[in-house]
Amino acid sequence: MSAVNTNIHGKVVIVTGASSGIGCAIAEAFVKAGANVAMAARREDKLQELCKKFSEGAQGQVIAVKTDVIDKQQVKELVRHTECSFGPVDILVNCAGTSYYTLMKNHKEDEWDSMIDTNCKGVTNCIGAVLDGMIKKKSGHIVNISSDAGRKGFPGLAVYSGSKFFVEGLSQALRLEVASLGIRVTCLQPGDVETEILNHTTDQEAINLYDIHNKIKILEPDDVAQACIYATSQPEYAAVNEILIQPREAPM
Repeated sequence: MSAVNTNIHGKVVIVTGASSGIGCAIAEAFVKAGANVAMAARREDKLQELCKKFSEGAQGQVIAVKTDVIDKQQVKELVRHTECSFGPVDILVNCAGTSYYTLMKNHKEDEWDSMIDTNCKGVTNCIGAVLDGMIKKKSGHIVNISSDAGRKGFPGLAVYSGSKFFVEGLSQALRLEVASLGIRVTCLQPGDVETEILNHTTDQEAINLYDIHNKIKILEPDDVAQACIYATSQPEYAAVNEILIQPREAPM
């Protein structure tokens, strides 16, 4: 999406998990659509490299803010830095996440903790940091990157599915609480996507049983990014609450 989107142009956007994969693609799509974007992730060198790349010929501005979403103070500093650079936050995209294929019987407890901390606590930390500002200006859009595994439990992804069920439940309740305050909440629910997350798994037994990314054509990060642009570019009175996007050959 290279053309400026009139409903996104000039918007202030925070994208977490922006150093690679889906978050990187979403940040790039917003910059190209004319938004001013704060890219947040732990890998500052990678963020700086991407910022330089995305800013060339773009309509929007982009900054890099090193952030670990598990750390509340770092998240608050991310929001402060963004507001000082661009103004109040219009759109938050909670994309920072961790996924491991693992069988429960193999007791990969450190990996369980990592998924719970990032996928659950990271999301609440970021929502907590922007919500007051959105309520004050009576507008805002929170986009949570969930998963098709947030709608159905998948074997080999029990803890991951549980973390995404948390995101879905949180989003549903939050949506009802803030709709009358001018705030929208969208869940994007991608199936398997070609990202480096697939390289993190250490449970080879789980991979052999359930990983499909070498068997069919799975999604590209930009497929999810375009869904995000669609959801956030709707008029203020319209809310796209959920988008389920999966590889054609792997429906639920």
